Amino acid sequence: MKIWVKWLILGIISVAFGIFVLAKPVAASIAVTTLAGIMFVLSGGFQIWAGLSEEGTMAKVLGIALGVLMILLGGSLLFHPLEGVISLALLVGILFGASGVSRLITAFQMRETPFFWMMLISGGISVLLAGYVFANFSALALSLLGILLGIELLMNGASLIALAFFLRTAKGAVRDKLEQRFTK
Repeated sequence: MKIWVKWLILGIISVAFGIFVLAKPVAASIAVTTLAGIMFVLSGGFQIWAGLSEEGTMAKVLGIALGVLMILLGGSLLFHPLEGVISLALLVGILFGASGVSRLITAFQMRETPFFWMMLISGGISVLLAGYVFANFSALALSLLGILLGIELLMNGASLIALAFFLRTAKGAVRDKLEQRFTK
């Protein structure tokens, strides 16, 4: 099977899952929270294991303590998924706001460049999005993570489909180089 066909299939699957997730955003939000909980528990277990193998007493105690905190956070997300969804949605809103403010500050530092407006608009949209999330938090909290995951899957699928068609039409050295890079 040609490499471009593989990317096309992967892109179509990603778009299909994006549509599925957008159809059930609350269920997807709970699934994301559950997966995050599992990952925190696993990471915490590995952190404790790594902490036990540390040389110094302080490093060992800090490593184990961090692992225990990660396991507690993961357990909280697993045993209280709705509260976890709300906490993660709040964190997403905060990250949107912080990212937007930082891009606005960067934009004003780039005032003399041609990229000023792109950075300014990008930061402004993130700040507005954070404001929208917080203004409608009670209505958005349960579905926000699912909506964001669905949008990400759709955008990822679209870019993979575009990559597939690019690889299909790419000529000569460019296509050969890309195929070599992705088939290793």
